[in-house]
Amino acid sequence: MNRTKYILAVMTVLLIGSAAVVLARYKSVQRLGQPGVKTEPIPGSRNLDVVLPAKVLDFTSEWMLQSEIVTNVLPRDTSYGRRRYVAPNTNFWVDANVVLMGEDRASLHKPQFCLTGSGWTINKTEVTSIRIEKPVAYDLPIIKLTASATFTQEGRQVQASGIYIYWYVDDNTISADPEGRDRMWSIARTLLTTGVLERWAYVSYFAPCNPGQEDVMYEQMKKLIAASVPEFQLVHGGQPSAQK
Repeated sequence: MNRTKYILAVMTVLLIGSAAVVLARYKSVQRLGQPGVKTEPIPGSRNLDVVLPAKVLDFTSEWMLQSEIVTNVLPRDTSYGRRRYVAPNTNFWVDANVVLMGEDRASLHKPQFCLTGSGWTINKTEVTSIRIEKPVAYDLPIIKLTASATFTQEGRQVQASGIYIYWYVDDNTISADPEGRDRMWSIARTLLTTGVLERWAYVSYFAPCNPGQEDVMYEQMKKLIAASVPEFQLVHGGQPSAQK
């Protein structure tokens, strides 16, 4: 019995050591892949600026600084792009946000942590799609979260709802797997077979609304997404765009 335990212990150590050697070898030779979103270099930095369109339909927009809550937690080689789109003559606005990983995959966090940490309760999770008509017609796979929260405003409790839409994209593929299994498998397979670390981006859109207006808000968001995505995403329908 003791001999069996000893053999198992030795085998475990050897396996762990072998895995560490393999991972170290691939880390030393790996090349970072191309992003699936438009980017521009940032002078004096290895990071990139993700370029979101300033004008979409009749929406105006403003560039938004990424929250320190995000930048202080995510790896230093993470790149970002963020804009707030505002519809004319209404209170309707949408935050569009792109988080682009570098060599550290920890950039690809789950939005559930951020939402719940900000006081939101996720009431429903759906995997669905939004129709995109250009540059070719295809169905963009997305994850849609319906959330609610109670905030204090001017001394009184205010109920709010919110729609959070997100997906992941690299230079070849779009993923809407909430668990990320397909993405992790793809990263491992590509790294082992080619030495290239896929560079995934996490794309999200968030808009608050009054309780009971969730369906109306979602329809408005779909129009904005359908018009804005072709302006910055380089992959459509699972295929790289000629814009690259």
